[in-house]
Amino acid sequence: MKDWAEITKTRRLDMLEPVVFPAIGKPTQNAFIERFNRTYRTEILDFYLFRTLNEAREITERWLNEYNSERPHEPLNNLTPEEYRMMAENTEISKSVWN
Repeated sequence: MKDWAEITKTRRLDMLEPVVFPAIGKPTQNAFIERFNRTYRTEILDFYLFRTLNEAREITERWLNEYNSERPHEPLNNLTPEEYRMMAENTEISKSVWN
């Protein structure tokens, strides 16, 4: 990475020094992204055979929209992110749902 920064004339090389990447495929070190990667792999990459890069992007965009706004999430008490946001805005409803 440092070599790339020097070649591309990136400033502040000192900021690149402390970068430590987690080991690939180690869910205990980076659980959130590993969970997302597994879900994406099983629901998109294993399911579709893409003909073009644009097709992969379009399908991924639709899936991300559904994943981030329409799908219930267990950490959000099985609410969709949109429902959770609305609950958080209305504290009266929010307290009754969580109890």
